[in-house]
Amino acid sequence: MNKPHTLSRTLILGWSLSVLTAAAQPAPNNAQTLVGQNCVQCHGSEVYTRPDRKVSSLDGLGRQVRRCETNLQLRWFDEDVDAVTELLNRSYYRFKP
Repeated sequence: MNKPHTLSRTLILGWSLSVLTAAAQPAPNNAQTLVGQNCVQCHGSEVYTRPDRKVSSLDGLGRQVRRCETNLQLRWFDEDVDAVTELLNRSYYRFKP
């Protein structure tokens, strides 16, 4: 059996899987980028400031962020959802924790 050939295949496969995994999942706690690439691209920031906005609590905001993430099949980490929720709350909603 040709061990160097097997080692090469293993290394290439490992590298390929790591590249695919990194591309499929955003870096945790990169809320500003996630909001810019996903939230604001879809509906703009006016949804956060309109008088008849649907979100009325911090928990509701977290559920809405998760709902959008799920509907868009973004596959964020829980930390990403939390970071985006915190950023949107700090920037627009200002709900008390």
